[in-house]
Amino acid sequence: MKLQLLGGLLIAILALSSCDDTTNDIGSSLTNNIDKLEITTDTFTISTRSISADSVLARNSTAYLGKIRDPETGDYVTGDCMIQFHTLEDYTQNFPIRDSVASKLNGEIIADSCDIRLFYRSFYGDSLAAMKLTAYEMGKPMEEDVKYYSNFDPSKEGYLRTNGLQVDQTYTLTDLSVNPKERNSKKYSHNVRIRLDKEYTDKDGTVYNNYGTYVMRSYYKNPANFRNSYRFIHNVVPGFFLKSQSGLGSMAYITNSQLNIYIRYKTTVKSKDRKRDSLVIASGIASFAGTEEVLQKTTVTNDHNILPKLVADNTCTYLKTPAGIFTEITIPVEQILSKHKNDTINSAKVVLTRINNSVQSDYALKAPTTLLIIPKDSLYSFFENDRITNNKNSFLATYDKGTSYNYNTYTFNNISGLISAMNRSDKKSANWNKAVIIPVNTTYVTSKNAMGNDVNILTRIVHDMSMTSTRLVGGSHNTNAPVTIQVIYSKFK
Repeated sequence: MKLQLLGGLLIAILALSSCDDTTNDIGSSLTNNIDKLEITTDTFTISTRSISADSVLARNSTAYLGKIRDPETGDYVTGDCMIQFHTLEDYTQNFPIRDSVASKLNGEIIADSCDIRLFYRSFYGDSLAAMKLTAYEMGKPMEEDVKYYSNFDPSKEGYLRTNGLQVDQTYTLTDLSVNPKERNSKKYSHNVRIRLDKEYTDKDGTVYNNYGTYVMRSYYKNPANFRNSYRFIHNVVPGFFLKSQSGLGSMAYITNSQLNIYIRYKTTVKSKDRKRDSLVIASGIASFAGTEEVLQKTTVTNDHNILPKLVADNTCTYLKTPAGIFTEITIPVEQILSKHKNDTINSAKVVLTRINNSVQSDYALKAPTTLLIIPKDSLYSFFENDRITNNKNSFLATYDKGTSYNYNTYTFNNISGLISAMNRSDKKSANWNKAVIIPVNTTYVTSKNAMGNDVNILTRIVHDMSMTSTRLVGGSHNTNAPVTIQVIYSKFK
């Protein structure tokens, strides 16, 4: 019972210590003379530096397309993406009976037109910036068991079909061809449209008037290839690589895509008395969606002239996404433990302070929202193994831009487990006491706990691939207050 009481007192003490830096007398004031709990604190300087992210695992369900320039750093970022399309099990509902297809060419049924729609909910930059992309037909699909990184080049890796379909498309994110009233409606989904109406030749040499006709005839020839997404992408539509060719000023965050085939077909309309049935021509759309059931991957290209200069800037450190710059920290583990061999580390807090943008611009990149800290040696394996934080050697912090006591900061409230893990690691490793700060996106699901209350459960962590950038206090030539780790120890006398 006494141990439980002391444990409760310790929790209360730690809560109080976060509000008061004077902790020397807390132990003696709250415990008796028999079992005295001694609380001590210490602060240590940690070193930080910027490191190039090079490339990151592109596992996001959002794809990024366009080219922008960071107004503060001058860094150019280009996003290209590969997309695939999903088909429902035993897909039959959108194709009419073959004999009812109304449009024909040289006696063969045809689709009237075909397009790809890229739907986005948000974007960075100017929605009226004139952009140009090229859609390349892929010769083979992306595979689920392959780890695609953000520097993956489908052209160099042989994923594009030789002499395959290649379509140029100019666009603005605000589609001015759409009526403003419709465009501003809540029901309207903003999208970029890529027309696939040019003549198409398949791998067997058969010529079609457009890509939609190829897909439609493939269905009537062998419906089994539309039975599931695996058969569809391996036998009919492997996907497309969308490459930003020219233009500057916008980056679309694509959350969904669609391959649409527009078809006219004959159908019977029954009269009310069923005596005067009439044959009419109707229009329909066969749609195949790019969703989480299939893959969407982004290839990121940063300015190779600017990024190394930012990494070399020792007056601060950077966090820059996508696939740009991380911040590395070196924790003085031996110093933290040397004078406290018989103590327990109850808390180890690190506060990273953000440096405000030096350039005022309507298009200034926002600061990343959520940061992950992990051992440097886990930089790749953490994401490849689809891990989430365990609060032992991996932790999350969110950007605090509002409270008076943590204004403009990211706070890792207790990374004591990381210190313990580092102390147990192989000291011969060059990275044994190094950790990396990484911007991430998190996914939570809501569940009921034992008391019947809703709780949010973390289910996924992926690299943040959106446009973010910030500078942090730190670096070897830091002119601000040093970056520190505040440690609280306890022991029983």
